[in-house]
Amino acid sequence: MSHNSPENGKLVDGLDIPIVKLVPRTERVVSAKYLKRIEASMRAVGMLDPFVVFPQGDSYEILDGCLRYRILLEMGVETVPCLIRDQREAFTCHKMVNHISASQEMKMIRKSLEELDEKTIASALGMVGIAHRLNLNLLNKLDPMVVKAFDACKLNLLCAKEFAHVKPERQAEILKLMESCNDYSVTFARGMVLKTAVAKRTKSNGARSPWAQADEKKNDLLKTLREAEQQQDFYTGLYRQYTTNLLKLVIYVRSMIANARIKKYLVERHPHLLEMFEQIIISTER
Repeated sequence: MSHNSPENGKLVDGLDIPIVKLVPRTERVVSAKYLKRIEASMRAVGMLDPFVVFPQGDSYEILDGCLRYRILLEMGVETVPCLIRDQREAFTCHKMVNHISASQEMKMIRKSLEELDEKTIASALGMVGIAHRLNLNLLNKLDPMVVKAFDACKLNLLCAKEFAHVKPERQAEILKLMESCNDYSVTFARGMVLKTAVAKRTKSNGARSPWAQADEKKNDLLKTLREAEQQQDFYTGLYRQYTTNLLKLVIYVRSMIANARIKKYLVERHPHLLEMFEQIIISTER
């Protein structure tokens, strides 16, 4: 079999190769926990991706799959499927891909539960169970719009936990403020929680809440919140001024090209300017 690489259009041939002929290109240093997770996944669902190799004499250099190579050696596997590249340096290996975030992992696991049972998923991830990774108790406390923002990775896990300290209606208010300021930081969320009236807070059940911190930390959070509000006011004023100036420009341009002599001059001498002026008017009428 063969595949065309979207990376550089070079031909890639598939072949089953004895594992003794494979030579790792690099020795990645990873934690034993991470290696064990990969092994558990391979034992549960098999090896989904073939190795990517480059021929060197009688052997093949592994461009992608060094960690899987170590695991398969220990498992006693004799032959592995490989994709053979005809270029060595052009290859970009999978280790450049970023690890998924906590919210992405939760979303992936919840989606997997639609087709697989918890035991199978836990086995593939190298875990005893997956309940602690789902954070279902946290999700049940969050407003649907906050859950949606969390799934979209706008909010990280720590930030989502801050929302749980206030009631759903207040969560929706805080989320709108974060969107208007384009600030999804934990500090901003914590500051808004601190500013929330007691009636809109949730019971802490004995857990230490953000508003039970030292006075100095409270002052820092309030200062950050005030700065965010000032920034919002600044951009709101800037947008209003921009809108006013744009309306003035449209009125001026409309009057100018409505003058027959000016329009005739532009048609004869500067047609590109006339086209630009007409586009300004059209854009404001949509």
